[in-house]
Amino acid sequence: MLAEASCCTPTRNTKHVKSAAPALSGCSPKRAAAPLRRLPGGRFIMGSVDEYTNPFDGEGPVREVVLRPFAMGSTAVTNESFKRFVDDTGYVTDAEREGWSFVFHLLVPPDLRRTISKAAAAAPWWLPVPGSCWHRPEGPHSDIASRGDHPVVHVSWNDAQAFCAWADARLPTEAEWEFAARGGMEDARYPWGNELMLDGKHHCNIWQGRFPTENTADDGWLSTAPVKTYEPNGFGLYNMVGNVWEWCDDWFDDSQQTKAIRGGSYLCHASYCNRYRVSARSQSTTNSSAGNIGFRCAASSQSEP
Repeated sequence: MLAEASCCTPTRNTKHVKSAAPALSGCSPKRAAAPLRRLPGGRFIMGSVDEYTNPFDGEGPVREVVLRPFAMGSTAVTNESFKRFVDDTGYVTDAEREGWSFVFHLLVPPDLRRTISKAAAAAPWWLPVPGSCWHRPEGPHSDIASRGDHPVVHVSWNDAQAFCAWADARLPTEAEWEFAARGGMEDARYPWGNELMLDGKHHCNIWQGRFPTENTADDGWLSTAPVKTYEPNGFGLYNMVGNVWEWCDDWFDDSQQTKAIRGGSYLCHASYCNRYRVSARSQSTTNSSAGNIGFRCAASSQSEP
């Protein structure tokens, strides 16, 4: 049932996947995601090979990329938006069909935690919690009643694709995602510059404390934060790093076994994972879901709002 996992993102064992998420039919395309911001495209420098780079993540080489104009969601897709999609289509996510998803151990209630005997092999802080899914993020006794403006989580790449098809949108490419995250800045580590904190203020939702046992939540959040918690970048895009990983359309590498995810999450910390930088990458299988993976929509210039 479980597969090897990185510290950032656990994965399902694809051998146990029955089929891809079902295609949708009979739905009227509509814009129900976050408003899309028009971005100019053009030339930019993508990637990094500095001292912060994870050598096996494929961030380099640093190269010039040229993009056509496109549009990008100003925020990640929220629980409220995803609920509209599900209500309209009856869509069932991979996590719901499989009956479980990965939840970070400190977010699982102690009584439930005692009933779970397995964990992700390479990252035992990830627990496969029965009944956890997008509307029950920590398991059967949790809900999203007060989290409508938080990013939807426990959504696979398949689920994100289905939402985008319904919303008349698509997932961004990695190049588009990085261009958007940089917000017009060159050679910057984060969407706001090279320093993680400016004037003593937090600019993203990541881990503070000692991972994986103590999160001081100095930035105000133990788990996901509302999608507009911090100041937007130069393109008017919110939370491009931290909070939740975001699915991209691209395969992670030539093996075509996993899809790329970008941006890091509320679990990232410099002591083990500094992937909350604009050039950083990670990966997961198309059917995998966890409490720190979401997505945002994009659109090509000809289908911009």
